Amino acid sequence: MSTTSQHHASVTLPPIHVPPHPKWPPLEGERLVAMKERIKSLLRQQDAVLVAHYYTDGLLQDLAEETGGCVADSLEMARFGTTHPASTLVVAGVRFMGETAKILNNEKRVLMPDLNASCSLDDGCPHELFADFCDQHPDHTVVVYANTSAEVKARADWVVTSGIALAIVQHLASQGKKILWAPDRHLGAYVQKMSGADMLFWPGSCVVHEEFRAVALERLRRLHPGAAVLVHPESADAVIAQADVVGSTTVLIKAAASLPNREFIVATDKGIFNKMRQVAPGKVFLEAPTVGEGATCQSCANCPWMGMNSLHSLARVLEVGDNEVHVDADLAKRAQVPIRRMLDFAAALKRSATAGACPSEPA
Repeated sequence: MSTTSQHHASVTLPPIHVPPHPKWPPLEGERLVAMKERIKSLLRQQDAVLVAHYYTDGLLQDLAEETGGCVADSLEMARFGTTHPASTLVVAGVRFMGETAKILNNEKRVLMPDLNASCSLDDGCPHELFADFCDQHPDHTVVVYANTSAEVKARADWVVTSGIALAIVQHLASQGKKILWAPDRHLGAYVQKMSGADMLFWPGSCVVHEEFRAVALERLRRLHPGAAVLVHPESADAVIAQADVVGSTTVLIKAAASLPNREFIVATDKGIFNKMRQVAPGKVFLEAPTVGEGATCQSCANCPWMGMNSLHSLARVLEVGDNEVHVDADLAKRAQVPIRRMLDFAAALKRSATAGACPSEPA
């Protein structure tokens, strides 16, 4: 563990406007079957593949897998589109995921069920403010979380996801580099604590993970003493401190399947329960509390932007053909550099795992 002090940017962030959850007509029985068959037909007709994040509606996740698509975290979503032969990628998630897919697959058509599906981390890191901040610290290596705009990625040296952030920062710290980190301060603090890196933090946070309450979590743990606590590192330190497992969505899903506990308290978006129940049938998954002193429950453990994805909006975008993601070619070329650097590092890390060697920094 590190005793390195933390430094936070003195930046006034714009207000985050959380959208209301959209109200879609219920889909059950024959209507659900008909909707799914219509979407499957449209995907085939348009040579399209569906890529869905673990935080989206379970019906979307299941449909992605039924049609040969992908349900994954943002790192695997980024990888998937580069290897799948489909000419159209349909990204069920939030805007930065669609942008990343387009950046890495500029020749493909990329659609999203709703282009207004943003992210509090993305919205809380405007590229003009961020570029000014980077210019003030030219001696720092800029590492940005995937939950950022194409413009912010283009300003970075490295892009990371929660699944690979620690390994990359450890690698940079071993070279004596100082890190300028954005935008999630909680994930940054966790990575700094585990790596010992000298890090300067952008002051952003996720509206979902910000709302988990440590005191209420302590109470819930007392009510369920046999439960394992699974926490995403975008959560506050007082919540992370109570975790049995801290990690990305993929890490938490694997823990649900492998740990012997019957009950789990989960501090991340409850959309992940769909996959957890598949890999660990018979186990019980409880939402970490978002109630208690100071709680506002803007999200209630469910990202309101992820909630803008549905079978209805998916069918509509395939039928109408709008909601296409566009990224300026020059911008995409610049943003691709730090993303590719992450993907190359991840590939090298995987290759070196059995040999026990550290991957060298990609060119």
